[in-house]
Amino acid sequence: MRGSRPLISCVVVVAAFAAGAWLSALAARPSVAARSGQRPISPGQISEAERSTVGLFQHASPSVVFITSLAVGRSAFRFDLTQIPRGSGSGFIWDEQGHVVTNFHVIEGGNAARVTLADQSTWDAELIGTAPEKDLAVLKIDAPADRLQPIPLGTANDLQVGQQVFAIGNPFGFDHTLTTGVISALGREIQSAARIPIRDVIQTDAAINPGNSGGPLLDSSGRLIGVNTAIFSPSGAYAGIGFAIPVDTVQWVVPDLIQHGRVIRPTLGVQLASPQISRQLNITGALILEIAPGGPADRAGLRPTMRNQRGALVLGDVIVAVDGERVRDAADLQLVLEQHEAGDTVRVTITRGGSEQDVRLVLQRPS
Repeated sequence: MRGSRPLISCVVVVAAFAAGAWLSALAARPSVAARSGQRPISPGQISEAERSTVGLFQHASPSVVFITSLAVGRSAFRFDLTQIPRGSGSGFIWDEQGHVVTNFHVIEGGNAARVTLADQSTWDAELIGTAPEKDLAVLKIDAPADRLQPIPLGTANDLQVGQQVFAIGNPFGFDHTLTTGVISALGREIQSAARIPIRDVIQTDAAINPGNSGGPLLDSSGRLIGVNTAIFSPSGAYAGIGFAIPVDTVQWVVPDLIQHGRVIRPTLGVQLASPQISRQLNITGALILEIAPGGPADRAGLRPTMRNQRGALVLGDVIVAVDGERVRDAADLQLVLEQHEAGDTVRVTITRGGSEQDVRLVLQRPS
């Protein structure tokens, strides 16, 4: 054993010499970037496009909020009433008065809500108004103005397929998450909770997951161009297709909700059959069931559905167009009337006795 010690020492020296030579050769060897003629990238260096995205998120995220919908339930142990979280979603600050915009389905079924701001302060929210047919709702919190950063508004009428977009929300409860993508399509139509189509919807491949609903879809300038509302997915998780309500719709719906608690549309003074009833009767158009006495339809001589002396049902007039725009059912008529204001004179095309005729009437404000 004593004679082996010099041998071991020699092996260690040779190994150390070989390792040192290998390290020296490795250090002298040019990097992959140098061999390819590329300039090495300094640690932490990001591109101009990345800096722009970082700045957009830093500027816009304080406008985005986390919303918890609450329902009253009874404690299983104390047998008293308590508020139980029912669901969650996203929203954004509309103005310095504390109005918060979100999706209707985020707060649907709840009787209270809480809003968490970017600074993690939480505020009880009052429900101001809802528009189920547009999947929009407005809440209000009593936070001081210096804690509120309203989101800047853009426009949806000049959007283009392929344009880059950014979504900020709270997917699965992870607050202030940014996803990016492009506008995949424009002019889509989705169904609202009120079973009335929402038209001109923006389709995007920016990831939208449960909890993103109600959050903003932004353009590259950080302006609101849509409200994230739904995904198309067989599994319920993100599958590359998301939808956002265009900001042009939001801009006329939200002021009505703040002022009136609902969307104010001009009316013809009629009660219409539901689309389901019209389909059962094989009717294309909006069937008039009842007419308000003294209303526009009454003054124009339109006829409601009634029973004759024998008790047989006599169908009323069917509205098939307004100012030349075709009407397939009651939902279509509602969407057409959104384009007008009370006091406007419109040309209504009806079918009566198998023939079409036009009548002119003045729209009135709903009571």
